[in-house]
Amino acid sequence: MGETIFEFRGVDECYIAKITEDNEENYTCSTPIKFDVQEVGKKTDSSSETHYYNNKPALVINSEGADELTLVIAPPELKVLADIMGKQFDEATGMLIDGMRKNEYFALMYRTKGTDGAYRYCVRNKGTFALPEESSKTEDSGTETTNTTLTYTGIFTKHEFKKSNGEVKGFVIDERYAKADLTNLFKTVPTVDTVAELKG
Repeated sequence: MGETIFEFRGVDECYIAKITEDNEENYTCSTPIKFDVQEVGKKTDSSSETHYYNNKPALVINSEGADELTLVIAPPELKVLADIMGKQFDEATGMLIDGMRKNEYFALMYRTKGTDGAYRYCVRNKGTFALPEESSKTEDSGTETTNTTLTYTGIFTKHEFKKSNGEVKGFVIDERYAKADLTNLFKTVPTVDTVAELKG
């Protein structure tokens, strides 16, 4: 990979999939569902502390916590929204029932585009969504509209993957290296063990 400078200018191919199994033996997910995404932001909880010996800073202790991703998306179908919220959906009436919440875990995938036209593929293998934020306002003569904001908290899987020698929160593949097979990457939820080398 060269020294080419680029900046991020675009995000698309956003998918979520419900985790159906995450244990020592298996990690499986349902078929991914695509979202129309406007923006994705990410931050990771982390902290560091310096320990002193002989009156000098000698050791830095680092810790890493959960990831928090904020997604701005077009309002999803009510059935999908119910799934994200862990709420019940009544097929017969097309009704989301806002009762007790069931905590579900999801995988999240999206790709970011650089100003050079190349992509980075981002996968978060386990996390949960907070209840979404939505707002509506009166229609006027302007062009302003509102969207749905989802907050996703990414955590480590219970399943330990061979390539990572343990649990993972996710991974990122940059096509600028041209070493991974990205064909239909998001057709199912990929893991660090299932991503294949590019043949050719």
